[in-house]
Amino acid sequence: MAQNISMEEFEALLQESFEIDTPQEGSVVKGKVIAIQAGQAIIDVGYKMEGRVDLKEFANPGEEAEIAVGDTVEVFLRAAENARGEAVISREMARREEAWDRLEKAYADEERVDGAIFGRVKGGFTVDLGGAVAFLPGSQVDVRPVRDAGPLMGLKQPFQILKMDRRRGNIVVSRRAILEESRAEQRAEVIGNLSEGQAVDGVVKNITEYGAFVDLGGVDGLLHVTDMAWRRVNHPSEILTIGETIKVQVIKINKETHRISLGMKQLQDDPWDAVAAKYPLDSVHKGRVTNITDYGAFVELEAGVEGLVHVSEMSWTKKNVHPGKIVSTSQEVEVMVLEIDGSKRRVSLGLKQTMRNPWEVFAENNPVGTEVEGEVKNITEFGLFIGLDNEIDGMVHLSDLTWEGRGEDVIGDYRKGEMVQAVVTEVDVEKERISLSVKALGGDPFAEVADGVKRGSIITVEVTAIEDGGVEVDYEGMKSFIRRSDLSRDRAEQRPERFQVGDKLDVRVTNVDAKTRRLGLSIKAREIAEEKEAVEQYGSSDSGASLGDILGAALKSDD
Repeated sequence: MAQNISMEEFEALLQESFEIDTPQEGSVVKGKVIAIQAGQAIIDVGYKMEGRVDLKEFANPGEEAEIAVGDTVEVFLRAAENARGEAVISREMARREEAWDRLEKAYADEERVDGAIFGRVKGGFTVDLGGAVAFLPGSQVDVRPVRDAGPLMGLKQPFQILKMDRRRGNIVVSRRAILEESRAEQRAEVIGNLSEGQAVDGVVKNITEYGAFVDLGGVDGLLHVTDMAWRRVNHPSEILTIGETIKVQVIKINKETHRISLGMKQLQDDPWDAVAAKYPLDSVHKGRVTNITDYGAFVELEAGVEGLVHVSEMSWTKKNVHPGKIVSTSQEVEVMVLEIDGSKRRVSLGLKQTMRNPWEVFAENNPVGTEVEGEVKNITEFGLFIGLDNEIDGMVHLSDLTWEGRGEDVIGDYRKGEMVQAVVTEVDVEKERISLSVKALGGDPFAEVADGVKRGSIITVEVTAIEDGGVEVDYEGMKSFIRRSDLSRDRAEQRPERFQVGDKLDVRVTNVDAKTRRLGLSIKAREIAEEKEAVEQYGSSDSGASLGDILGAALKSDD
């Protein structure tokens, strides 16, 4: 019985010695390099166990393995024995375990870790952190997008651990965080040495639509496009190129955001200081059209000095036309200075003022009464618009189309594009209006006929029509109407039907109305006038002579 107990104790002690001497699988053990053969290191890990490890597992990315016979190294024991009776060991896994311990401590202490980028994967790069492989997102490589990461491959440099999960084997690192931190320190130092108004040299790093970023030696400043030159700059690339060294002035420094505003034009003389003296009002200068808008065109008088020609000041005759149809970009034009506002840095220019007012020219060349010819440009409900010299129009009102009848009745006889002759009746330069008359071409027939005909005159007319209200008569081609009540002094004789077309009648002119172009005629007025005249010459009603006696005496006298 005692012998059996001693044997059990012996076996337990033997088993305990095996457990103490034999390394545990899945752990990191120390071993000794006993040989190097065929690109592999043979390592004795104790208890007569040997294993093989490729030499590349002892090398850092981009470097040769530094290992020799007799070196003591740490390896990871994956299995105590394989099919060939050798231990399955890995230096890479040992390094990984060691690295994870080290990296977890650095992550907890928010310390930087050294590593090297050795591969490219989707969305970023792989980084060797001394045994552990981490992922470097593309957005975390640099403060700005990197087009070529070749120079960074295999280069040992610091990284910041952003996230790590040992169970899943995930580590995410950032190179950008390190650069931003060091850049912030450098930025603070550079900004501390700058002051507003200071002139410094810088290198153009980037050009955008709105300006350029200039490196001032570790810190970038923004040079806005409006601060590049006194003249208009459409795009920064017109005057700057990437990599160019330029002199700029510090306009503003924001201590909180570390933003720096720069300017180039501030180092040059302001051309506006001499604008008032150089460009007096009403003076004419040559300039170049730099920009065209819906409301006008900008004309550069000199570098840094631009003026606006408003659309209303572009042409005497072209109204409601887009400025682009009058001038073109880069065209050289003559303009007149209309107004200068130095505080707002504005110059108002006029294009049409450099040319004579076409209405003034027309008035000088075509006084009232002049006959002109032009094309019918437009036909409206109130008259015709006739195209004249220098692209101006004159208007023939309906009332000036014909002497007889209504203008509404004859305007339909005209066609657009037809050539028409007319007489100038009025020119209003201020209102830019020209009045024309077609009916005045042959003179005024009424004025010609009525010339010499006065109120009280006796004229002979011819009956042209018989109507219930009177008779229509003609006097040298001019129509008039004698009302029934004016046909005779005797009421019984005031009958239109007693006359016939073609009868010749002596009538008295009672009215000459140039406005309505009518003669007032009356037989009754003629008879009354004749009676009055006879009474005055041959007697009066008081002498006892009858009217027949008086008229008989008058007739004998006439005979």
